[in-house]
Amino acid sequence: MTDFQRWHVTEPFVETHCSLGEGPYYEPATNTLRFVDIIKQQLHTVSLSEGPSSLKTLQFQEAVTVTADIEGRDPQESLLIGAKQGLAILDRKTGKYEYVTKFNDERADRIRSNDGAVDPNGRFWLGTMTDFNKGEFQPEGSLYRFAQSSPAERARSGLTIPNSVGFSPDGRTMYFTHSTAQEVIAWDYDPTNGSLSNERVFYRHEGTGDPDGFRVDTEGNLWHAVYGESRVLKISPEGKLVGEVIIPTRNATCTDLTPEGELLITTAGDDNGEGESKRLGGAVFRINVGAKPAPRWAYKL
Repeated sequence: MTDFQRWHVTEPFVETHCSLGEGPYYEPATNTLRFVDIIKQQLHTVSLSEGPSSLKTLQFQEAVTVTADIEGRDPQESLLIGAKQGLAILDRKTGKYEYVTKFNDERADRIRSNDGAVDPNGRFWLGTMTDFNKGEFQPEGSLYRFAQSSPAERARSGLTIPNSVGFSPDGRTMYFTHSTAQEVIAWDYDPTNGSLSNERVFYRHEGTGDPDGFRVDTEGNLWHAVYGESRVLKISPEGKLVGEVIIPTRNATCTDLTPEGELLITTAGDDNGEGESKRLGGAVFRINVGAKPAPRWAYKL
């Protein structure tokens, strides 16, 4: 049996002081990381080679929660974004965006988008949940599938905090984290038509925190942030906990990987915490863990 792996990060890469940093997305053409602050309604971009001084920020009037590339478009010009009301196309030069399609939801004023990802067929899977100014989070969220500007199709309902969606390196397994249930669900994914089957619990978390966002590496491991436990988990393709990355602030939110083997970690603020955790809450961390990212797909408009 392989020994349990452990890494420690002591210093942040960039202190963005995000209220809710999320959605890290590595951009290989420019060696940059883009990520959002859902609460402050911002999209940040920072160069991994130039460092914190290169940080650029777009400010919005509503929450932008996740981003993806669009097939046939330069991601430095335009992106797909999950926004308050659905999927939109963002012009990165102007900061303006237009909705492609909205949620078919009678509770649209109460909900917002959260995390999601593009599948091997170019469709976008996106979770929704109770918005921040609507009281306690309720089980009124859904997991939607968007395909080529067609109406949103609800794949799952009754969710409280739906989180990351990801795929195995061969594109034949889809993973989905339901933070409230502390579970990562897996399905068999049919690449010919994009259908799901054989639903099962891939990983059930035992701990005081909640599994948040993840990224899959080329060996099929999930690098899974845990909100409230100051760590990122390395979960094997068999669903076993095989490693962890310890960070100096409590609320890890999501991860990404670079081709050079670096793990990039977004976090949320820890205003009620103490010491380092409070000081470094909302920062971005980076550490070389020797893992490379599994393929990502672009959305087909």
